Amino acid sequence: MSSSPALSARGSRLAFLVVGLCWLAVLFDGLDMFIYGSVLPHLLATKTFGLTPDTAGDLGSYATFGMLVGALTAGTVADRIGRKKLMVSCVVLFSLASGLCALADSVAVFGLGRTLAGVGLGGLLPTAISMVSDYAPRGRGAIIIGLLMTAHHAGGILSAYVAKWLIDPVGWRAAFWVCVIPLLFAPVLAKFLPESLSFLVAKGRTDEARELATRYDVELPAAKSGKQGAADRFKALQDLFRGGEWTQTVLYWLASFGGLLLVYGVATWLPTLMRAEGYELGSALSFVVVFNLGGIVGMLVAGRAADRFGAPRISAIWFALTAAGVFLLSVHMQMTVTMIVVFLTGVFLNSAQTMIYATVSIRYNPDNRATAVGWTSGMGRFGAVFGPWLGGQLLAAGNGDVGFTAFALAGLSSMVFIGIAALRSSKQAPQNTDQELVGAH
Repeated sequence: MSSSPALSARGSRLAFLVVGLCWLAVLFDGLDMFIYGSVLPHLLATKTFGLTPDTAGDLGSYATFGMLVGALTAGTVADRIGRKKLMVSCVVLFSLASGLCALADSVAVFGLGRTLAGVGLGGLLPTAISMVSDYAPRGRGAIIIGLLMTAHHAGGILSAYVAKWLIDPVGWRAAFWVCVIPLLFAPVLAKFLPESLSFLVAKGRTDEARELATRYDVELPAAKSGKQGAADRFKALQDLFRGGEWTQTVLYWLASFGGLLLVYGVATWLPTLMRAEGYELGSALSFVVVFNLGGIVGMLVAGRAADRFGAPRISAIWFALTAAGVFLLSVHMQMTVTMIVVFLTGVFLNSAQTMIYATVSIRYNPDNRATAVGWTSGMGRFGAVFGPWLGGQLLAAGNGDVGFTAFALAGLSSMVFIGIAALRSSKQAPQNTDQELVGAH
């Protein structure tokens, strides 16, 4: 039965409310994630805490390790307390953790703050994606998730401006105090964000869920036929390694490892490496803005390109173009040319990893698709931990000039792995090619 115009209008308003609140939460997530990379050149130049490049790389990895923990535990915690409460808790956690960084008087305290912030950051993004998926207007789920992911890069842009405006006149601690401001947003989120429909249905609160879905003209998620136990989850994981599937699974994991190594390595070290190439701090931070503008564009165009040419092909091409762009950044070029290269690198880099998830969602059957995507993302997060550490080690050894080359090689490796995996599985791909746009890094 078709919905009335009044119901459709209310559904649109609710979607706007949910997406708007989640977009702001993810904006703050991106700000907190990128702020470390934006202030890092200043911390190294002033030798704050006696910071050295290798120690700085370790600190960068602390946040991504926290994100790994947060992402892996988010689903379990959300099943217990609800998506809404988890989102509010994550915002509170990374805001307070940024305050700890602002107050830190040692590397150990600062590192603890970054680790705790990472836990909140890692838990928020997949939960926000789940929330907007529940309340997206019919047939608009993919584009709504793509829109949500632009907030993460908008947060990266904001981090660069915060660093540019505050470091010289006030000091680096002020940048982390700005990251405490989202704490004021937590009560707004708690008051106005509705609970996840999927959570309400899973908890048997079907009347409440149905009333929300009917009132606002959104789809009511189907109830699960049975709760998946540990044995079921283990069997789903085993299925990824049966027969010849293990080769394909490992290739996807390796591609994801290289992709997230590249994403978080560049996110952490871009301003510092650009300074090492001879650019002033202001110019280096401008590159962060341009890079994240490219990320926003990339998120909006990658899905359309994948729909037309296929996610595996786009992922491989995107990684090749990313590797070329990252390598070119090691060459000191005229400023306008450099800005163009940074922008295009942002376009391809930030959506190449998303296309890995899209490829995995196509290549596996519905019965184990969620497990395949989840484990591909999880294995990739070890690359997210390794990338910032690698950049620090290269700089500490006096090899900062090869940092971009090392990250470019990671991009090439992901291109090779995703390409081989796609070719091996092309003849066995399921006929149902409906895919879920997965945006969480």
